Amino acid sequence: MASADVIAAIATAPGQAGIGVIRVSGPHLQEFACHLTAGGVPVARQARFTRFTDAEGNVMDEGLLIYFQAPSSFTGEDVLELQAHGGNAVLRLLLARCLQLGARMALPGEFTQRAFFNHKIDLAQAEAVADLIAAESTAAVKGAARSLTGQFSRRVNALVDDLVALRMGVEGSIDFAEEGVDFMAGDFPQRLGRIRMDLASLLEQANQGTLLRSGRRVVLIGAPNVGKSSLLNALTEEEHALVTNVPGTTRDIIRATVFIEGIPFHMLDTAGIRDTGDVVEQAGIERTWKAVHEADLAWVVADIRQGLTEADRMLLQRLPETLPRQVIYNKADLADAATLQERGPGVSAVTGAGLELLRQQMLELAGWKESPEPLFLARERHCAALLQAEACLERAQTQKDAVEFLAEELRLAQQFLSGITGSFSSDDLLGQIFSRFCIGK
Repeated sequence: MASADVIAAIATAPGQAGIGVIRVSGPHLQEFACHLTAGGVPVARQARFTRFTDAEGNVMDEGLLIYFQAPSSFTGEDVLELQAHGGNAVLRLLLARCLQLGARMALPGEFTQRAFFNHKIDLAQAEAVADLIAAESTAAVKGAARSLTGQFSRRVNALVDDLVALRMGVEGSIDFAEEGVDFMAGDFPQRLGRIRMDLASLLEQANQGTLLRSGRRVVLIGAPNVGKSSLLNALTEEEHALVTNVPGTTRDIIRATVFIEGIPFHMLDTAGIRDTGDVVEQAGIERTWKAVHEADLAWVVADIRQGLTEADRMLLQRLPETLPRQVIYNKADLADAATLQERGPGVSAVTGAGLELLRQQMLELAGWKESPEPLFLARERHCAALLQAEACLERAQTQKDAVEFLAEELRLAQQFLSGITGSFSSDDLLGQIFSRFCIGK
Protein backbone atom coordinates (compact mmCIF):
# COMPACT_ATOMS: atom_id res chain seq x y z
CA MET A 1 0.00 0.00 0.00
CA ALA A 2 2.32 2.72 -1.26
CA SER A 3 1.51 6.21 -0.01
CA ALA A 4 1.24 9.15 -2.34
CA ASP A 5 2.85 11.62 0.06
CA VAL A 6 6.40 12.00 1.31
CA ILE A 7 7.11 12.07 5.05
CA ALA A 8 10.22 13.27 6.88
CA ALA A 9 11.42 13.39 10.47
CA ILE A 10 14.53 13.70 12.60
CA ALA A 11 15.26 10.13 13.71
CA THR A 12 17.89 10.83 16.36
CA ALA A 13 17.36 12.16 19.87
CA PRO A 14 17.57 15.92 20.53
CA GLY A 15 20.93 17.27 21.66
CA GLN A 16 24.45 17.62 20.36
CA ALA A 17 26.19 14.61 18.81
CA GLY A 18 28.69 13.76 16.12
CA ILE A 19 25.93 12.54 13.79
CA GLY A 20 22.23 13.29 13.41
CA VAL A 21 19.87 11.40 11.09
CA ILE A 22 16.87 12.56 9.09
CA ARG A 23 14.63 9.98 7.42
CA VAL A 24 12.46 10.58 4.37
CA SER A 25 9.99 8.04 2.94
CA GLY A 26 7.67 8.20 -0.06
CA PRO A 27 7.59 7.98 -3.88
CA HIS A 28 10.17 9.30 -6.36
CA LEU A 29 12.89 10.22 -3.88
CA GLN A 30 15.75 10.14 -6.40
CA GLU A 31 14.50 13.44 -7.84
CA PHE A 32 13.90 14.71 -4.28
CA ALA A 33 17.57 13.93 -3.44
CA CYS A 34 18.82 15.82 -6.50
CA HIS A 35 17.11 19.01 -5.27
CA LEU A 36 18.44 18.50 -1.74
CA THR A 37 22.11 17.92 -2.58
CA ALA A 38 24.83 19.22 -4.80
CA GLY A 39 25.39 15.75 -6.28
CA GLY A 40 23.68 13.83 -9.05
CA VAL A 41 21.11 11.05 -8.95
CA PRO A 42 21.80 8.75 -5.99
CA VAL A 43 22.50 5.05 -6.51
CA ALA A 44 20.51 2.61 -4.39
CA ARG A 45 22.23 1.26 -1.28
CA GLN A 46 25.40 3.29 -1.75
CA ALA A 47 26.47 5.77 0.91
CA ARG A 48 27.52 8.99 -0.81
CA PHE A 49 29.33 11.94 0.72
CA THR A 50 27.51 15.09 -0.34
CA ARG A 51 26.68 18.68 0.54
CA PHE A 52 23.11 19.52 1.53
CA THR A 53 21.99 22.77 -0.09
CA ASP A 54 19.12 25.23 0.32
CA ALA A 55 16.85 26.59 -2.42
CA GLU A 56 19.52 29.10 -3.53
CA GLY A 57 22.24 26.45 -3.68
CA ASN A 58 23.97 27.54 -0.47
CA VAL A 59 25.56 24.76 1.55
CA MET A 60 23.74 24.05 4.83
CA ASP A 61 25.85 21.08 5.91
CA GLU A 62 27.76 18.14 4.52
CA GLY A 63 27.42 14.46 5.32
CA LEU A 64 26.23 11.13 3.92
CA LEU A 65 23.15 10.37 1.87
CA ILE A 66 21.88 6.80 1.47
CA TYR A 67 19.07 5.95 -0.94
CA PHE A 68 16.97 2.78 -0.52
CA GLN A 69 14.81 2.00 -3.53
CA ALA A 70 11.30 0.57 -3.09
CA PRO A 71 10.43 -2.11 -2.20
CA SER A 72 13.84 -2.94 -0.69
CA SER A 73 13.62 -0.59 2.28
CA PHE A 74 12.28 -0.56 5.82
CA THR A 75 8.97 1.05 4.82
CA GLY A 76 8.68 -0.68 1.45
CA GLU A 77 8.82 2.76 -0.23
CA ASP A 78 11.71 4.86 -1.47
CA VAL A 79 13.69 5.95 1.59
CA LEU A 80 16.39 8.56 2.05
CA GLU A 81 18.63 8.65 5.09
CA LEU A 82 20.50 11.90 5.62
CA GLN A 83 23.43 11.65 8.01
CA ALA A 84 24.46 15.17 8.97
CA HIS A 85 26.21 16.75 11.93
CA GLY A 86 24.23 16.17 15.09
CA GLY A 87 23.28 19.67 16.18
CA ASN A 88 19.69 20.71 16.81
CA ALA A 89 19.89 23.82 14.60
CA VAL A 90 21.43 22.11 11.56
CA LEU A 91 18.98 19.20 11.71
CA ARG A 92 16.02 21.55 11.97
CA LEU A 93 17.40 23.46 8.96
CA LEU A 94 17.70 20.26 6.90
CA LEU A 95 14.23 19.12 7.95
CA ALA A 96 12.77 22.49 6.95
CA ARG A 97 14.40 22.09 3.53
CA CYS A 98 12.78 18.64 3.15
CA LEU A 99 9.39 20.14 4.00
CA GLN A 100 10.03 22.93 1.49
CA LEU A 101 10.60 20.27 -1.18
CA GLY A 102 7.14 18.80 -0.56
CA ALA A 103 7.53 16.42 2.35
CA ARG A 104 5.36 16.67 5.44
CA MET A 105 6.21 15.96 9.07
CA ALA A 106 5.84 12.28 9.90
CA LEU A 107 3.39 11.30 12.61
CA PRO A 108 4.60 9.24 15.59
CA GLY A 109 5.29 5.69 14.38
CA GLU A 110 4.39 6.47 10.76
CA PHE A 111 7.55 4.95 9.26
CA THR A 112 6.90 1.67 11.07
CA GLN A 113 3.20 1.88 10.23
CA ARG A 114 4.04 2.12 6.53
CA ALA A 115 6.34 -0.89 6.90
CA PHE A 116 3.39 -2.81 8.38
CA PHE A 117 0.90 -1.77 5.69
CA ASN A 118 3.45 -2.62 2.98
CA HIS A 119 3.88 -6.12 4.50
CA LYS A 120 7.53 -5.62 5.43
CA ILE A 121 6.78 -6.59 9.04
CA ASP A 122 3.74 -7.85 10.94
CA LEU A 123 2.10 -6.10 13.89
CA ALA A 124 4.00 -8.01 16.58
CA GLN A 125 7.28 -7.12 14.86
CA ALA A 126 6.21 -3.48 14.60
CA GLU A 127 5.60 -3.39 18.35
CA ALA A 128 9.00 -5.02 18.87
CA VAL A 129 10.60 -1.99 17.17
CA ALA A 130 9.24 0.28 19.90
CA ASP A 131 10.12 -2.27 22.60
CA LEU A 132 13.70 -2.49 21.35
CA ILE A 133 14.07 1.28 21.54
CA ALA A 134 12.57 1.38 25.05
CA ALA A 135 14.44 -1.68 26.39
CA GLU A 136 16.23 -0.95 29.67
CA SER A 137 18.21 -4.17 30.15
CA THR A 138 20.33 -6.55 28.07
CA ALA A 139 17.73 -9.30 28.51
CA ALA A 140 14.97 -6.98 27.27
CA VAL A 141 17.06 -5.97 24.24
CA LYS A 142 17.62 -9.62 23.33
CA GLY A 143 13.95 -10.45 23.84
CA ALA A 144 12.81 -7.53 21.69
CA ALA A 145 15.30 -8.49 18.98
CA ARG A 146 13.88 -12.03 18.91
CA SER A 147 10.38 -10.63 18.48
CA LEU A 148 11.60 -8.22 15.82
CA THR A 149 13.16 -11.05 13.80
CA GLY A 150 9.84 -12.90 13.87
CA GLN A 151 10.40 -15.68 16.43
CA PHE A 152 7.19 -14.87 18.30
CA SER A 153 5.21 -14.36 15.09
CA ARG A 154 6.34 -17.71 13.69
CA ARG A 155 5.06 -19.48 16.80
CA VAL A 156 1.71 -17.69 16.49
CA ASN A 157 1.47 -18.38 12.75
CA ALA A 158 2.22 -22.07 13.30
CA LEU A 159 -0.74 -22.25 15.69
CA VAL A 160 -2.94 -20.46 13.16
CA ASP A 161 -1.91 -22.94 10.43
CA ASP A 162 -2.75 -25.88 12.70
CA LEU A 163 -6.13 -24.34 13.49
CA VAL A 164 -6.87 -23.76 9.79
CA ALA A 165 -6.14 -27.42 9.08
CA LEU A 166 -8.39 -28.46 11.95
CA ARG A 167 -11.17 -26.12 10.81
CA MET A 168 -11.07 -27.62 7.32
CA GLY A 169 -12.12 -30.96 8.76
CA VAL A 170 -14.85 -29.46 10.93
CA GLU A 171 -16.27 -27.28 8.16
CA GLY A 172 -16.14 -30.27 5.81
CA SER A 173 -18.20 -32.32 8.22
CA ILE A 174 -20.83 -29.56 8.24
CA ASP A 175 -20.87 -28.98 4.46
CA PHE A 176 -21.01 -32.66 3.56
CA ALA A 177 -23.19 -33.89 6.42
CA GLU A 178 -25.85 -35.26 4.02
CA GLU A 179 -23.27 -37.44 2.26
CA GLY A 180 -22.31 -38.98 5.59
CA VAL A 181 -18.69 -37.86 5.29
CA ASP A 182 -17.03 -37.45 8.69
CA PHE A 183 -13.87 -35.40 8.32
CA MET A 184 -13.45 -35.34 12.10
CA ALA A 185 -12.97 -39.06 12.48
CA GLY A 186 -9.59 -40.33 13.57
CA ASP A 187 -7.09 -38.21 15.43
CA PHE A 188 -9.14 -35.00 15.76
CA PRO A 189 -9.10 -35.02 19.61
CA GLN A 190 -5.34 -35.60 19.64
CA ARG A 191 -4.72 -32.78 17.15
CA LEU A 192 -6.84 -30.39 19.18
CA GLY A 193 -5.01 -31.47 22.34
CA ARG A 194 -1.62 -30.80 20.72
CA ILE A 195 -2.73 -27.32 19.66
CA ARG A 196 -3.85 -26.58 23.21
CA MET A 197 -0.49 -27.75 24.59
CA ASP A 198 1.43 -25.61 22.10
CA LEU A 199 -0.78 -22.63 22.94
CA ALA A 200 -0.25 -23.12 26.70
CA SER A 201 3.52 -23.22 26.15
CA LEU A 202 3.42 -20.05 24.07
CA LEU A 203 1.27 -18.30 26.69
CA GLU A 204 3.76 -19.22 29.42
CA GLN A 205 6.61 -17.73 27.39
CA ALA A 206 4.57 -14.63 26.58
CA ASN A 207 3.82 -14.07 30.26
CA GLN A 208 7.54 -14.23 31.02
CA GLY A 209 8.16 -11.84 28.12
CA THR A 210 5.80 -9.25 29.60
CA LEU A 211 7.89 -9.37 32.78
CA LEU A 212 11.03 -8.54 30.79
CA ARG A 213 9.25 -5.67 29.10
CA SER A 214 7.21 -4.07 31.86
CA GLY A 215 8.57 -5.52 35.10
CA ARG A 216 6.72 -5.05 38.36
CA ARG A 217 5.93 -2.05 40.59
CA VAL A 218 6.95 -2.80 44.18
CA VAL A 219 5.73 -0.52 46.96
CA LEU A 220 7.65 -0.40 50.27
CA ILE A 221 5.32 0.39 53.16
CA GLY A 222 5.53 0.27 56.93
CA ALA A 223 5.92 2.37 60.04
CA PRO A 224 8.46 5.21 60.20
CA ASN A 225 12.11 4.29 60.84
CA VAL A 226 11.89 0.59 59.93
CA GLY A 227 14.48 1.11 57.18
CA LYS A 228 12.42 1.35 53.98
CA SER A 229 14.64 4.04 52.47
CA SER A 230 17.83 2.23 53.54
CA LEU A 231 16.52 -0.94 51.94
CA LEU A 232 15.78 0.90 48.69
CA ASN A 233 19.31 2.35 48.63
CA ALA A 234 20.86 -1.05 49.37
CA LEU A 235 18.95 -2.83 46.61
CA THR A 236 19.67 -0.20 43.97
CA GLU A 237 23.22 0.41 45.26
CA GLU A 238 22.59 4.14 45.00
CA GLU A 239 21.60 6.86 47.45
CA HIS A 240 18.13 7.53 46.06
CA ALA A 241 16.43 8.25 49.37
CA LEU A 242 17.49 10.46 52.27
CA VAL A 243 18.05 8.39 55.40
CA THR A 244 17.89 9.83 58.94
CA ASN A 245 16.80 8.73 62.41
CA VAL A 246 14.04 11.35 62.40
CA PRO A 247 10.57 9.78 61.92
CA GLY A 248 8.72 11.16 58.90
CA THR A 249 11.85 11.97 56.85
CA THR A 250 10.34 10.44 53.70
CA ARG A 251 7.24 12.45 52.79
CA ASP A 252 6.94 11.87 49.07
CA ILE A 253 7.25 8.83 46.80
CA ILE A 254 10.88 8.02 45.97
CA ARG A 255 11.19 6.00 42.75
CA ALA A 256 14.08 3.83 41.62
CA THR A 257 14.49 0.76 39.42
CA VAL A 258 16.49 -2.37 40.18
CA PHE A 259 17.10 -5.07 37.55
CA ILE A 260 17.06 -8.73 38.58
CA GLU A 261 17.60 -11.34 35.83
CA GLY A 262 16.87 -8.53 33.38
CA ILE A 263 13.45 -7.82 34.91
CA PRO A 264 12.89 -4.19 35.95
CA PHE A 265 11.44 -3.85 39.45
CA HIS A 266 10.19 -0.30 39.88
CA MET A 267 10.61 0.36 43.60
CA LEU A 268 8.44 2.94 45.36
CA ASP A 269 9.67 4.09 48.77
CA THR A 270 6.82 5.70 50.68
CA ALA A 271 6.13 7.80 53.74
CA GLY A 272 5.97 5.87 57.02
CA ILE A 273 2.39 5.19 58.05
CA ARG A 274 1.42 6.56 61.47
CA ASP A 275 -1.05 8.93 63.11
CA THR A 276 0.32 12.44 62.75
CA GLY A 277 -0.87 16.02 62.98
CA ASP A 278 1.71 17.21 60.44
CA VAL A 279 -0.25 18.29 57.35
CA VAL A 280 2.68 17.66 54.99
CA GLU A 281 3.29 14.19 56.43
CA GLN A 282 -0.44 13.41 56.14
CA ALA A 283 -0.29 14.30 52.45
CA GLY A 284 2.68 11.93 52.08
CA ILE A 285 0.72 9.10 53.74
CA GLU A 286 -2.20 9.70 51.37
CA ARG A 287 0.22 9.31 48.46
CA THR A 288 1.47 6.10 50.05
CA TRP A 289 -1.99 4.54 49.84
CA LYS A 290 -2.41 5.75 46.27
CA ALA A 291 0.90 4.02 45.40
CA VAL A 292 -0.31 0.83 47.10
CA HIS A 293 -3.37 0.67 44.84
CA GLU A 294 -1.20 1.15 41.74
CA ALA A 295 1.44 -1.44 42.73
CA ASP A 296 1.89 -5.03 41.55
CA LEU A 297 3.67 -6.19 44.73
CA ALA A 298 3.80 -4.90 48.30
CA TRP A 299 6.62 -5.15 50.80
CA VAL A 300 5.58 -4.58 54.38
CA VAL A 301 8.86 -3.63 56.06
CA ALA A 302 9.16 -4.23 59.80
CA ASP A 303 11.93 -3.95 62.40
CA ILE A 304 12.99 -7.53 63.18
CA ARG A 305 13.54 -6.62 66.84
CA GLN A 306 9.90 -5.63 67.27
CA GLY A 307 8.37 -8.22 64.97
CA LEU A 308 4.93 -7.56 63.51
CA THR A 309 3.30 -4.84 65.56
CA GLU A 310 -0.42 -4.27 65.83
CA ALA A 311 -0.01 -1.35 63.41
CA ASP A 312 1.71 -3.69 60.92
CA ARG A 313 -1.15 -6.18 61.17
CA MET A 314 -3.71 -3.45 60.57
CA LEU A 315 -1.69 -2.28 57.58
CA LEU A 316 -1.66 -5.83 56.13
CA GLN A 317 -5.42 -6.07 56.56
CA ARG A 318 -5.91 -2.79 54.71
CA LEU A 319 -3.99 -3.94 51.63
CA PRO A 320 -6.12 -4.92 48.59
CA GLU A 321 -6.90 -8.64 48.74
CA THR A 322 -5.55 -9.28 45.25
CA LEU A 323 -2.21 -7.55 45.89
CA PRO A 324 0.66 -10.01 46.48
CA ARG A 325 2.56 -9.02 49.61
CA GLN A 326 5.58 -10.05 51.64
CA VAL A 327 6.73 -9.12 55.13
CA ILE A 328 10.39 -8.04 55.19
CA TYR A 329 12.17 -8.10 58.53
CA ASN A 330 14.88 -5.44 58.32
CA LYS A 331 17.72 -4.38 60.69
CA ALA A 332 18.96 -7.94 61.21
CA ASP A 333 22.39 -6.51 62.06
CA LEU A 334 20.91 -5.04 65.26
CA ALA A 335 19.06 -8.17 66.41
CA ASP A 336 20.35 -10.67 68.97
CA ALA A 337 20.74 -14.40 68.29
CA ALA A 338 17.46 -15.35 70.00
CA THR A 339 15.47 -12.92 67.85
CA LEU A 340 17.11 -14.18 64.65
CA GLN A 341 16.35 -17.76 65.64
CA GLU A 342 12.70 -16.89 66.35
CA ARG A 343 11.96 -14.71 63.31
CA GLY A 344 14.44 -15.98 60.77
CA PRO A 345 17.62 -14.39 59.40
CA GLY A 346 15.88 -11.29 58.07
CA VAL A 347 17.80 -8.72 56.03
CA SER A 348 20.15 -5.89 56.77
CA ALA A 349 20.23 -2.80 54.58
CA VAL A 350 23.47 -1.84 56.37
CA THR A 351 25.53 -5.03 55.89
CA GLY A 352 23.73 -6.41 52.84
CA ALA A 353 22.90 -9.68 54.61
CA GLY A 354 19.88 -11.44 53.13
CA LEU A 355 19.60 -9.15 50.09
CA GLU A 356 20.42 -11.89 47.57
CA LEU A 357 17.73 -14.14 49.03
CA LEU A 358 15.37 -11.17 48.93
CA ARG A 359 16.07 -10.70 45.22
CA GLN A 360 15.19 -14.34 44.55
CA GLN A 361 11.98 -13.94 46.53
CA MET A 362 11.12 -10.89 44.42
CA LEU A 363 11.43 -13.02 41.27
CA GLU A 364 9.20 -15.74 42.72
CA LEU A 365 6.60 -13.24 43.88
CA ALA A 366 6.59 -11.66 40.42
CA GLY A 367 5.93 -15.06 38.80
CA TRP A 368 9.33 -15.42 37.11
CA LYS A 369 10.32 -18.91 35.95
CA GLU A 370 13.54 -19.99 34.31
CA SER A 371 12.84 -20.90 30.69
CA PRO A 372 14.85 -23.49 28.74
CA GLU A 373 14.10 -21.53 25.57
CA PRO A 374 15.23 -17.97 24.74
CA LEU A 375 12.48 -15.52 25.64
CA PHE A 376 10.90 -12.95 23.37
CA LEU A 377 9.28 -9.74 24.51
CA ALA A 378 5.48 -9.77 24.59
CA ARG A 379 2.80 -7.25 25.45
CA GLU A 380 -0.30 -7.46 27.60
CA ARG A 381 -2.53 -7.50 24.52
CA HIS A 382 -0.63 -10.55 23.20
CA CYS A 383 -1.24 -12.43 26.45
CA ALA A 384 -4.89 -11.37 26.46
CA ALA A 385 -5.34 -12.70 22.91
CA LEU A 386 -3.64 -15.98 23.80
CA LEU A 387 -5.87 -16.36 26.87
CA GLN A 388 -8.99 -15.71 24.79
CA ALA A 389 -7.86 -18.27 22.19
CA GLU A 390 -7.16 -20.76 24.99
CA ALA A 391 -10.68 -20.27 26.37
CA CYS A 392 -12.16 -20.87 22.90
CA LEU A 393 -10.23 -24.13 22.50
CA GLU A 394 -11.25 -25.25 25.97
CA ARG A 395 -14.90 -24.71 25.05
CA ALA A 396 -14.32 -26.39 21.68
CA GLN A 397 -13.16 -29.56 23.40
CA THR A 398 -16.54 -29.83 25.12
CA GLN A 399 -18.50 -29.21 21.91
CA LYS A 400 -17.45 -32.30 19.95
CA ASP A 401 -21.08 -33.39 19.47
CA ALA A 402 -22.29 -29.92 18.47
CA VAL A 403 -20.26 -29.42 15.32
CA GLU A 404 -21.57 -25.93 14.50
CA PHE A 405 -20.61 -24.60 17.95
CA LEU A 406 -17.23 -26.34 17.69
CA ALA A 407 -16.59 -24.66 14.33
CA GLU A 408 -17.43 -21.25 15.78
CA GLU A 409 -15.06 -21.67 18.73
CA LEU A 410 -12.23 -22.68 16.40
CA ARG A 411 -12.96 -19.69 14.17
CA LEU A 412 -12.85 -17.31 17.14
CA ALA A 413 -9.60 -18.85 18.41
CA GLN A 414 -8.01 -18.29 15.00
CA GLN A 415 -9.30 -14.70 14.95
CA PHE A 416 -7.76 -13.91 18.36
CA LEU A 417 -4.41 -15.38 17.33
CA SER A 418 -4.42 -13.55 13.98
CA GLY A 419 -4.98 -10.29 15.84
CA ILE A 420 -1.54 -10.66 17.44
CA THR A 421 0.31 -10.36 14.12
CA GLY A 422 -2.22 -8.00 12.56
CA SER A 423 -3.69 -10.47 10.06
CA PHE A 424 -6.98 -9.52 11.68
CA SER A 425 -6.96 -6.16 13.51
CA SER A 426 -9.28 -3.21 13.81
CA ASP A 427 -8.21 0.22 12.61
CA ASP A 428 -8.72 1.55 16.15
CA LEU A 429 -6.19 -0.93 17.53
CA LEU A 430 -3.63 0.00 14.87
CA GLY A 431 -4.09 3.69 15.63
CA GLN A 432 -3.51 3.15 19.34
CA ILE A 433 -0.37 1.07 18.78
CA PHE A 434 1.43 3.34 16.32
CA SER A 435 0.49 6.57 18.10
CA ARG A 436 2.74 5.53 21.01
CA PHE A 437 5.87 5.33 18.85
CA CYS A 438 8.45 8.09 18.79
CA ILE A 439 8.55 10.46 15.82
CA GLY A 440 11.09 9.31 13.22
CA LYS A 441 10.25 5.65 13.81
